[in-house]
Amino acid sequence: MGLMIFVCVFLCVLASAPTSNGWGPEGHYMVCKIAESYLTSNARKAVGELLPKDAIDLASVCSWPDEIRKQQKWSTTLHFVNTPGVCNFDYNRDCHSNGVKDFCVVAAIKNYTEQLETYQHSPTYNLTEALMFLAHFVGDIHQPLHCGFAADYGGNIIPVNWYDVKTNLHRVWDDNMVQKKMNDSFYGDLITMAKELKMEIDSQDYYAQKVNEWKACGNDAFACAKKFASESIELACALAYKNVQPDCTLGDYYFTTRISTVEERIIYASSYQASFTAQQNIQQYSRR
Repeated sequence: MGLMIFVCVFLCVLASAPTSNGWGPEGHYMVCKIAESYLTSNARKAVGELLPKDAIDLASVCSWPDEIRKQQKWSTTLHFVNTPGVCNFDYNRDCHSNGVKDFCVVAAIKNYTEQLETYQHSPTYNLTEALMFLAHFVGDIHQPLHCGFAADYGGNIIPVNWYDVKTNLHRVWDDNMVQKKMNDSFYGDLITMAKELKMEIDSQDYYAQKVNEWKACGNDAFACAKKFASESIELACALAYKNVQPDCTLGDYYFTTRISTVEERIIYASSYQASFTAQQNIQQYSRR
């Protein structure tokens, strides 16, 4: 099991308008924490060698790409991909930034996966940053509104009330539903919530089946990323945007009919990252 096993785990298993932050810190932490739990000791050691010296584990730096966006503005549009108001994803139509093609979260996953795969032969890349970007973007692409509509910046400029708190639709999916679930069901304990989601992967045949589906796209990160984007825009239309009007109040009904999808997307991101990493040999990526 190697670094790329871990990469696969992430590819399966984390602002204000007009940009988007993906899952909030809690969501990204869980994606990375669950993915890490599937690494062998050798894979864990190799990943540890690639992390910043002050990092506790990968989960502790899974939100790093959000933290550096103000300093590295070029990376902002790599966190998402938007469609022109339609409920399907088309790479050639949608993956661009102000006319610059191949600039979106799908292309970013492909790019950073390729960097990790070729680093041993082309040491011009910063493998530490590649790993952190990839781990984060795999989480982002599983958040449905990271594949939302261009006109509303993935829900960022749709004002809503989350119960009695003014926010926007994107933030409801990034933060609010995850935080409510964590507080209501796990006494505010993020680690316990992550462990519970991992148990879902381990115990339910449905998720085992999904892991096999993710393995089907194997080492082709580009094919996997396009699949994830297609799933997310479909979920955005079916659930995130459905029956939402500007300044409406979202409460118990919205939460109870959407939270299982939020949890599944975190599980999917974690499981993909784990299954991807498991298919590779970590030794060739270890620093020696």
